[in-house]
Amino acid sequence: MSRINDLIKELCPNGVVFKSIDSVADLYYGKGNNIPKDGGEYPVYGCYGIVSSTSTFNNEDTPIVGHIGSAGKVSWGAGKHYVTYNGTICNPKDRKELNSRYLYYILLDLHLENYVKGSQPFLSSSDFGPIKIPVPPVEVQNEIVKILDKFGELEAELEAELEARKSQYEFWRGNIFNNITSTFKTIKELCIDIIVPMRDKPKVFDGHIPWCRIEDKEGNYFNTSKSGQFVSEETIKKMNLKVFPEGTVICSCSASIGTYAINTQPLITNQTFIGLVCGDEIINKYLFYYMQTQTSHLLELSNSGTIPYISRKKFEDLMVPVPPIEEQKRIINILDKFDSLINDITVGLPAEIELRRKQYEYYRNKLLSFEELSVSE
Repeated sequence: MSRINDLIKELCPNGVVFKSIDSVADLYYGKGNNIPKDGGEYPVYGCYGIVSSTSTFNNEDTPIVGHIGSAGKVSWGAGKHYVTYNGTICNPKDRKELNSRYLYYILLDLHLENYVKGSQPFLSSSDFGPIKIPVPPVEVQNEIVKILDKFGELEAELEAELEARKSQYEFWRGNIFNNITSTFKTIKELCIDIIVPMRDKPKVFDGHIPWCRIEDKEGNYFNTSKSGQFVSEETIKKMNLKVFPEGTVICSCSASIGTYAINTQPLITNQTFIGLVCGDEIINKYLFYYMQTQTSHLLELSNSGTIPYISRKKFEDLMVPVPPIEEQKRIINILDKFDSLINDITVGLPAEIELRRKQYEYYRNKLLSFEELSVSE
């Protein structure tokens, strides 16, 4: 950090000039209805929407701002590029004055999502174009980019290692279950109840039993309704809602097939889930881990409609290897350790990645905070 401090002391000791984004960058805002066909030769950047605006850029990183305030960077190749109507390209007017990657980091640090407005949240170029940003000498910008890029490289290395660990975990998890030679039984034989939620959603939330959606899943568990939606006993009886007892293995049977969890208290869900209540022959955590190996099979069993769906009957007929309870406990213990190393934010790689992110955000904010140069100066 001493290098950047020396540069600031030498080149801008009294502060830096602040300029509006649209005065230092050309903003290319996609609109119209000309959508390139699949298989075309030109890349499309942005997210979901009508495509039109075309431009040619140098093969350098150029920031792109999404309609909900997210910022990303794109390395443009030669030729034409398309940007969707809800993505705005921010191309520096003069790269000798403004480093494009410095602009990208500035856009991140502005937290543009806070500028989004309207009943249908949207951030247009006219919303963020007038925002003033610090424009220090390009030598200072370059040094800031070098420091922040290094943080990004370190995080990318950790994430690559985490992905490798995940693949290793999935391999060993599959191997454990593939090598079980015990008796196989159906879900119907192993579960004392298979709960299919009612189609109707409660209209009144004035009780204490959580109404949970997929967004409420925390790691391997459903703990509560994060949105504060709780149903009363009266509503449950009136609507004949199905309550999942504590410890139910909850599986997605529609849309997000491959989502599994165990609930830590009685709760209710919508019909995108099915609940498996284990009997004495099988431990819920063992069934939870086994179901994670069955996602591909479940997808094969789902209907071929726009939104995949798996019926109760198909769940009932699923075959599960059932070793003795002590062996199930041993398998759970092994997989718990793997799972913790990969997913627990308080230990191992996830904890280190989280620490790096916090460090990165701290230094990004620190490096991009400048005193504005007084007009008199």
